[in-house]
Amino acid sequence: MPKLIYIAEDEKNIRHLIHTFLEKEGYTVRTFENGDLLYDAFTSAPCDLIILDIMMPGSSGLIICTKLRAISNVPIIMLTARDTDEDYISGISLGSDDYFTKPFSPVKLIMRVKAMLRRVEMDTAEKPDDSLTVADVVIYPDKLQAYCNNKDIGLTGTEFNLLLYLFENCEKAVSRDELLNKIWGYDSAVETRATDATVKRLRKKLSDAGSQISIDTVWGHGFRIGGAT
Repeated sequence: MPKLIYIAEDEKNIRHLIHTFLEKEGYTVRTFENGDLLYDAFTSAPCDLIILDIMMPGSSGLIICTKLRAISNVPIIMLTARDTDEDYISGISLGSDDYFTKPFSPVKLIMRVKAMLRRVEMDTAEKPDDSLTVADVVIYPDKLQAYCNNKDIGLTGTEFNLLLYLFENCEKAVSRDELLNKIWGYDSAVETRATDATVKRLRKKLSDAGSQISIDTVWGHGFRIGGAT
């Protein structure tokens, strides 16, 4: 079955452009003029991936992202007309998986959509049933859940996959390019701040849960797990 993608974008030309490119790639696409309509549709018929503009009539994309994350780990790519750290951090911190600033290349957007959906399929096929414990954190790959002191840390799908990969490679430092490839499915040519922003969000959730685990930055390279002994 073709993957189903929802798009919420109030600018008709952009909405039509993305729709056209995705349909040419074989995806089934539904478009909405605002996020509220998309959210209502999703609660009735969930999709495989969402492309969500931030600035729209009615509820903002940030609000819709928050509402979606409360009920689903569906991959979310956010769009914005403003390239500011505040917009970027807000979108990523609320649970989006990646972020595009207008104007953008439709071809690059399609590349990320393909990579993200491919990664979801691989995750579904590869998850083992057993748990993995590092220090005070226990993760369950089959459930996409992580617990600290018997309390659910509340990770999104991307956050979970990132933590799992770092745990599986806790004896070494993992580069940003490796994380982009393994977690997002991107190659090293893709320009995105998603890795650093997701690590920042994951650090906060581990800290809020009272975990002794840390995610240390290896300058000029990437990240490694600390506090695991």
